[in-house]
Amino acid sequence: MKKYLSLLLILFLFSCNKDDHKIKVTFLQLNDVYEIAPLEGGKVGGMARAETIHKKLLKENPNTFMVMAGDFLNPSLIGTIKVNGERVRGKQMIEVMNAMDFDLVGFGNHEFDLKYKDLQKRLDESKFQWISTNAQHRLDSSKVVPFYTKKQEKQLNIPNTYIKEFKDADGTVLKIGFIGPTINSNPKDYVDYGDFYEDSKRAYKQLKDKVDIVIGLTHLQQNQDEMILKMLPEIPLIMGGHEHTNRLVPVGNGKIAKADANAKTVYVHRLTYDTKSKKLDIVSELVPITNKVKEDKTVARIVQKWVNLLDDKIKTFIKNPDEIIYIAKEPLDGRDTPIRSIQTNLGKIIARSMAYGYNDKVDAALVNGGSIRIDDELQGDITAIDIFRVLPYGGSVLNVKIKGDLLEKVLQYGKLKAGNGAYLQRYNANFDKDKKQWLINGKPIQKNKIYTVAFSDYLLKGYDIPFLKPDNKSVISVYHPKENEMSSDIRKSVINYLKTK
Repeated sequence: MKKYLSLLLILFLFSCNKDDHKIKVTFLQLNDVYEIAPLEGGKVGGMARAETIHKKLLKENPNTFMVMAGDFLNPSLIGTIKVNGERVRGKQMIEVMNAMDFDLVGFGNHEFDLKYKDLQKRLDESKFQWISTNAQHRLDSSKVVPFYTKKQEKQLNIPNTYIKEFKDADGTVLKIGFIGPTINSNPKDYVDYGDFYEDSKRAYKQLKDKVDIVIGLTHLQQNQDEMILKMLPEIPLIMGGHEHTNRLVPVGNGKIAKADANAKTVYVHRLTYDTKSKKLDIVSELVPITNKVKEDKTVARIVQKWVNLLDDKIKTFIKNPDEIIYIAKEPLDGRDTPIRSIQTNLGKIIARSMAYGYNDKVDAALVNGGSIRIDDELQGDITAIDIFRVLPYGGSVLNVKIKGDLLEKVLQYGKLKAGNGAYLQRYNANFDKDKKQWLINGKPIQKNKIYTVAFSDYLLKGYDIPFLKPDNKSVISVYHPKENEMSSDIRKSVINYLKTK
């Protein structure tokens, strides 16, 4: 009887461990994360909360793989401050992501906002794997090499593809290959973008016979992701970034998933693969990151360290950075592409605030779109610190007396620069498309009239508009506000204006 029971036990254990040819893998996807702390007065986002989701998924399935689909080193308010005399420039994000044990990340266009020496520091500090299918390091006009990470004096090239092998308790093995193309929207001397379509096709060809599945980890526009799925229809899933608003778009037999920026949501993709039938099933779930999700204590401590450093800096400008100053009933658009191409509601508020800083005793107000660095939409409760996120570099608002001929030339130059940082967000200055002329306060500009215009101080340096400098003969006078005046910092003007609303 005892031998019989032992035999049954052995058979039972054997049957439990028998390979059923099926394996489950979970992807946790984040993209376009610029802020490590919660937003909207603490209601949404926060990397410590995202880590709680991560740990929960790991308990559910040890084969959980966390990815970042680009854009995380910049822009951020914390990234602009100095610690020990050096700009942070994404160091805070690397420290947080290391603590979260990210598995795989791709380059976004904003990674290349950094100077090369700063980017290399961040690459060397990272403990997670990078992938770059098309973006490489341009050494000079003729030589292009992979970006690399340096660990203990050993240089490791960032690969154009990546393979991860997963294995479950019964021994089933699944090999997944990744491609990671990046949009070529941020030209830099040290970056060669190649052709992300052709490079993606080559990368897929490299992988297809070595793995069971190929997945995309991309940072492209949605239409570009769609084109890749049409070119490579065997790819079942693209985990992408760049657009900032969540979407799940079916294309043929595959789909494109993008979560909301700043970890307001994350995507969880649960894959079940049958190695015998080669059948793949993917269930994708958009998970909100709200104050109902507890913060992971380890990550929260790191986040708080950086938040405290930021608060110390900001309190030199404003006493209560977390004060709610405005409630946005519709999103205020500060995304890069719109803010540099069209008049957005956020751009209008900023320009209107510049006039408010001078008690509305100006004819117009102008600010370059490139000064607005948040690359996001502000929603719900807007705090003072949010305005610092929008305008991290600050700067004073100048009161300039300028002749109409130059003012018209400035406005026309800004119009022609749509799509670039020199595009102007405006108050009280509009273009009449029918008459093809610029209007100030609804009236055509008079070339010899002297106008009073509030300018962001950056514009008068001539970087964006080469002929707009104090020594131009059509600039009659320039008033620089004193430190105790509202216009001494553009952020003070915006905060005080929004408080009146």
